[in-house]
Amino acid sequence: MQLGWTEIGYSNIVFVFTLAYGVSSFLVGKLIDRLGTRLGFSLAVFFWSISAMAHAAASSVVQFAVARSCLGIGESGNFPASIKAIAEWFPKKERAFATGLFNSGTNVGAIAGPALVTWLTSRYGWRMAFIATGALGFAWMAAWLALYSRPEKSRLVSPQELAHIQSDSAEPAVAAIPWATIVRCRQAWAVGLAKFFADPFWWVYLFWIPDFLNRNLNLDLKGMRLPLFVIYSGATVGSIAGGWLSSWLLKRGWSVNASRKTTLLVCALAVTPIMLAARTHDPWVAIGLVALAAGAHQGWSGNIYTIASDMFPRAAVAYVVGFGTLMGTVGGMCIAKMVGYILQRTGSYVPVFILAGTAYLIALAFVQLLAPRLERAEIQG
Repeated sequence: MQLGWTEIGYSNIVFVFTLAYGVSSFLVGKLIDRLGTRLGFSLAVFFWSISAMAHAAASSVVQFAVARSCLGIGESGNFPASIKAIAEWFPKKERAFATGLFNSGTNVGAIAGPALVTWLTSRYGWRMAFIATGALGFAWMAAWLALYSRPEKSRLVSPQELAHIQSDSAEPAVAAIPWATIVRCRQAWAVGLAKFFADPFWWVYLFWIPDFLNRNLNLDLKGMRLPLFVIYSGATVGSIAGGWLSSWLLKRGWSVNASRKTTLLVCALAVTPIMLAARTHDPWVAIGLVALAAGAHQGWSGNIYTIASDMFPRAAVAYVVGFGTLMGTVGGMCIAKMVGYILQRTGSYVPVFILAGTAYLIALAFVQLLAPRLERAEIQG
């Protein structure tokens, strides 16, 4: 790309995007809780679409970074709104699987997106690629507004289906919740620290795996197509499998606490082999290890989002997810700078993958310490 940047310069762009995404997640999560899922998510996607198209006007690294920051603000509404929608439409025993399904869509986009963007760029230029992808957001927003409503207001839901959706114990009415109340809850910090330690390595998979494939395996852009397809397909499978396992254990009579944490432990252990990925000389072994770690991360992520809805009332779910996302992006900002300097000075991914292989077990230890039984947070409206 004609803008040009060094390893550290690129890490700065990632840092700025992550900062905007993280800070906005906390604020946008609260906004979505106040406005409701339907309107709040629509506004977030509208801003995201405008910001995506604004990249086409960038003519310098600074302007590109500003556009990325705005994109991060719009994108920050995605997970708070999505998890809130899951809490509105599914009982607890089905939420993890539902979360895994929608979370897998990010990986489908990661597979289809490069092919679409590559074609648009080669045919019309990189600026038009940003305009076209931003325009897709407006199409999605129109479909969302036409189709989404709360189940009790939907004409497509039968009385029997509504009873199933609302089969959990009735929640007491909770008024607007101050942010200070949320951050004083140890359950919120369980979610936050789980995201802080684990989320940075999803940013690594998104932003640095192409460089890893080139640096360690000598693959060019054309040669990366199949490996990236394998990696993001693995992430898609992991997202669905992690949600399925948690929900399956619940249906087998396991407690919410045991089913969620067993699944988190399985995911954390599945990440550890990535520590060998930068040491092997077999490209497909390396690709397989990264795909396994990416899938385990997505299974982990879906269950962390789900425990937020397990421990908090629906009125606070988007805010708690926003807080968790903020913590995750703080970790992401740290890892962005760390990876930039590690690669600039050593040229090796070994330290990066060692950190990735241990981070999830540390995160799980904090979840167990702060929420040993995944008990409900006591919040007074």
